[in-house]
Amino acid sequence: MLNNTSKMATKWGIIGAGKISNDFVAAVKSLQDQEHEFVAVAARNLSSAQLFASTHGIPKVYGSYEELAHDSNVEVVYIGIVNSRHFPVGKVMLESGKHVLMEKPMTLNARQTTALIEVAKRNNKFLMEAIWSRFLPSYNCLMDLIKKQEIVGDIVHVQANLGINMAYRERFVTKALGGGTVLDLGIYPLNAVTMIYKGEMPSKIAAVGHLNEDGVDIGMTCSLQYSNNKTASITTSGIAELPCDMVITGTNGRLKIPNSMYAALTIETPDKTYNFPLQESETPTNYPGSNGLKYEAMEVRKCIQNGLLESSIMPMEDSKMMAQIMDEIHRQIGVTYVEEEI
Repeated sequence: MLNNTSKMATKWGIIGAGKISNDFVAAVKSLQDQEHEFVAVAARNLSSAQLFASTHGIPKVYGSYEELAHDSNVEVVYIGIVNSRHFPVGKVMLESGKHVLMEKPMTLNARQTTALIEVAKRNNKFLMEAIWSRFLPSYNCLMDLIKKQEIVGDIVHVQANLGINMAYRERFVTKALGGGTVLDLGIYPLNAVTMIYKGEMPSKIAAVGHLNEDGVDIGMTCSLQYSNNKTASITTSGIAELPCDMVITGTNGRLKIPNSMYAALTIETPDKTYNFPLQESETPTNYPGSNGLKYEAMEVRKCIQNGLLESSIMPMEDSKMMAQIMDEIHRQIGVTYVEEEI
């Protein structure tokens, strides 16, 4: 049951003034429902935070993340910074009494993800990985179609790929920033497989890939084996455009999400095509379809309003399991990261 604060706006703080943070704020503001209020932004560079605040009409600006952590007016933070900083900054926010929506990947590995979940539980705070695909109307439709079994029957294979030329992006090609295709791109097809196979841990993982000079994966393909004759194949590339689609094959037929499988504007069945257009935000955005980021913010508010510490749509156990799978892929292709101390 909603409490007496249900009509009050959820007060957000933004950690990081980069492109994804811009798109998140723009998407949530497009709701125009007075249920979300952005009250502060923090960046390592104060001038970046000031420019971000000016663009989005945010009243408080901080030149360090720690300063925002101590702002009592901030209820929940969206963390949109480089992967290598997710764990330490997320830990500070949770320990400072903030709920956290963490941009994917949750952390660099399963060890950090498990530790961050424990910090959230210990401090009685909400924590969710921001894999926005899970909350899109298109993915809701997809899961309904699968559940009915009328089209696919019993699923036997999921093929999903995501490849974008990201070789020019420093955060992607640099190990110290937590770069690589597995964490940045592979998590989307892996997330889809995890949803479709209802959070089942694969019994076998076989991966190959290529690394750049800094030891970051620039391409990977992985086969996953599950129970009851189910398999999956995931491919990523950071140096070439892949079809970026997903095909779900079952005993009765197929479902397909064409480019791009993570944004999912269309679902194709043998008899029908379902379309899910996303309106453009008033504020210019950086990534295609990013107006869909608003749905994860809606889920965060709903959970917090109802006193929940995690989302049933994006449970923390799924984040932990996906981190474990990505760890094994990294192990097999030879990627290691320098971690922050836990």
